Amino acid sequence: MSPESNKRIFLLATMILVADQVTKLIVINTLPYGGEKIIVDGFFKFVHWGNTGAAWSMFSGNNHFLTFVAVAALIVLFLMRRHFGAEEKLGQIALGLMFGGIIGNIIDRIRIEHVTDFIYFYLKRRGGTEIGFPAFNIADSAICIGVGLLFVLSWQADEEASASDSPAPVDPAPAPKE
Repeated sequence: MSPESNKRIFLLATMILVADQVTKLIVINTLPYGGEKIIVDGFFKFVHWGNTGAAWSMFSGNNHFLTFVAVAALIVLFLMRRHFGAEEKLGQIALGLMFGGIIGNIIDRIRIEHVTDFIYFYLKRRGGTEIGFPAFNIADSAICIGVGLLFVLSWQADEEASASDSPAPVDPAPAPKE
């Protein structure tokens, strides 16, 4: 593992972590808990919600357990980073996004015992009720994009492996001369 690869991963992780924590602090200091600020009526608003669960509030109320799982995932990901394409730029981006996002959410879980979510996309129904995508934050976005990039890397590795496993094309026998 080259020092340059580790440096790129660390730099991106730090940028994601800072962006995540600064935006969460802005939300905490400008919106009351449970509050909202409509940006595009019927489509997008900033909210101040807490999530003690995982993605989409799954396992809600298990903050301590999920903190442990996140720390364990972070350690495993760090130790196994070589197997996740850390020498390739795309792998470095994926790992930097994931490290920054995981650490950002761990900080929330330890500091305020929930993850602060604030980005909310929704649609208004005719009766005025809302249907929306679960609220999320920069850390969540970074983790999802990082995982997606790891899938791309895995797919590329599978393609390269299957291409190298294929037998070399056989040249057809030359046509007989007349």
